[in-house]
Amino acid sequence: MSAPSNSPPGAPPPGLVAAIEKLLRPLIRLMLAYQITYPQLIVMLKSIYVDVAEKDFKAGNKRQSDSRINLLTGVHRKDVKRLRSEEQQSPNSPQSASIGAQIIGHWLGNPDYLDANGEPRALSIKPESTALSEFDQLVESVCKGDIRPRVIIDEWLRLGVASIADNRISLHTGAFTPDKGFEEKAFFFGKNLQDHIAAGEHNLLGNKPAFFDRSVYYDGLSADSLTQLAALADELGMKALTDMNKAALAHQAADRSKPDANYRINFGIFNYNAELAGDNDDQPES
Repeated sequence: MSAPSNSPPGAPPPGLVAAIEKLLRPLIRLMLAYQITYPQLIVMLKSIYVDVAEKDFKAGNKRQSDSRINLLTGVHRKDVKRLRSEEQQSPNSPQSASIGAQIIGHWLGNPDYLDANGEPRALSIKPESTALSEFDQLVESVCKGDIRPRVIIDEWLRLGVASIADNRISLHTGAFTPDKGFEEKAFFFGKNLQDHIAAGEHNLLGNKPAFFDRSVYYDGLSADSLTQLAALADELGMKALTDMNKAALAHQAADRSKPDANYRINFGIFNYNAELAGDNDDQPES
């Protein structure tokens, strides 16, 4: 891909460099808060640079050489050779997060588990006679017997995703993201931001069709207005997520037998606010 006209030949676009510096600031704050130091980051970056260059920047069908990856990344050839010889291990994601998200998606999207207003109704957790309880049926439809419903219930109670009363389990509003559980929050943090940045990457590279990536920005707001807008964002955001979840669940069921059913979609919404005087990262460009 050719560089923009305002960039010297072979140099990265200044606007892209400035954008990357912006997105790195909150990430660096988070890493410093959890004692992830610069030397640790360099080790991660070396490994990721080599892995991405090897997998995503191949020259036709030719095997990638250490020299070419060194040329692409700037990582020393000795490090390239070592990193390519090491077995790459994918970071483990908490099973409760991935399975729990699927179960919540079915609960919010399947009409069998919704009330007359389309809201998730409380489900029985004690079976009548020998039949499965409603919650057992829900878990079985997703996990096919691979995990016991009680394990899910105990984990959800720990995370604040659900509550129990009168032998029925109720899903809390906004359960797409748990209130507690650092590992679960970190899982969704990585999963969602990775896809958001990938959508932006796709658009910046000029690929078509472009992914939808828009936001609404206003400053000069009072604290009271901020509270009202935050409540509106929660309301509209949750409705959009619920509607998309229902549609995606229906499409997934309809596509189950199709030979090309190997695509995925990640639709997300975010809301952020801060005081302008105390958050220079979010100042609009002049």
